[in-house]
Amino acid sequence: MRGADPRIVLGLHRSRHERRLLTRALDLGVTALDTSSNYLGFRSHQVLERTAGDLLSEFTISTKVGYFPGPDGAEHSLDPVRLHAAVEQAVEDLGREPDLVFLHNPEHSLREATPRNRCTLAQACSVLDTAVATGLCASWGIASWDPSPLLGLIDTTVPRPKVLMVRAGLLVGARTLDAADTLAGACGLGGGRMWGMSPFGGNTDAQVWDRIDPRVFLQNSGQLSRVQAAFVAAYHIPRVSSVAVSTSDPNHLSELVGAMGGKVEERTVQEYRALLRDRSHGQPA
Repeated sequence: MRGADPRIVLGLHRSRHERRLLTRALDLGVTALDTSSNYLGFRSHQVLERTAGDLLSEFTISTKVGYFPGPDGAEHSLDPVRLHAAVEQAVEDLGREPDLVFLHNPEHSLREATPRNRCTLAQACSVLDTAVATGLCASWGIASWDPSPLLGLIDTTVPRPKVLMVRAGLLVGARTLDAADTLAGACGLGGGRMWGMSPFGGNTDAQVWDRIDPRVFLQNSGQLSRVQAAFVAAYHIPRVSSVAVSTSDPNHLSELVGAMGGKVEERTVQEYRALLRDRSHGQPA
């Protein structure tokens, strides 16, 4: 697809955390898992360790902190004490240190770019920076569904994440894509340290995939299915090195692994992004 080999990360957002899926992933060469402290009703880490603890050493594991159980369901917090405790709890529940811990959707608590929010973000990032320094995890990053509220908050007072995870694929709007690129630049991150998520907008069975044919983005369009083509395109919209995709179906995972030979037509991708920008600004396509 391009110089560096793209990587599939098996996401556990919608997964039932079944052992058969993890063993199939290893058979397919998928050796990266992505979860979060709040997945599976805040039980993901514990269930993962219980059902596949002996397999976890064969995976690199990323997880996320930022959501906590609340009286009315999940609540978001960037409180440093709660974040540090969440990282410690993740280590205990997984039975090992995560390879990567993301600050999960910090924009949820940072809706306006104010000096106070910059301080809040800096403190939250410092928690994860310290977690790496003290051996609780190997690296840290930011996972953001909507990076726009974070723009303007990254400066010399804010520790820089090593990885940025953002939405990727054909269903992501121009403003979100541009915000992701801008945030990556502010953090000094290139495409090799950018991850994508939700490449199908949450559902490969959505009607949109019957109405559009993502194979127009490929050089070898006749060799892959529409789902496979959409997945390959997601690595370029925006440019990322890894894509986290959630599934409980080993056959779906196998299909995506089979898409990795797809080659994107870069000019078509750039034309598509230009079209998105024109439409987002209300200009004629």
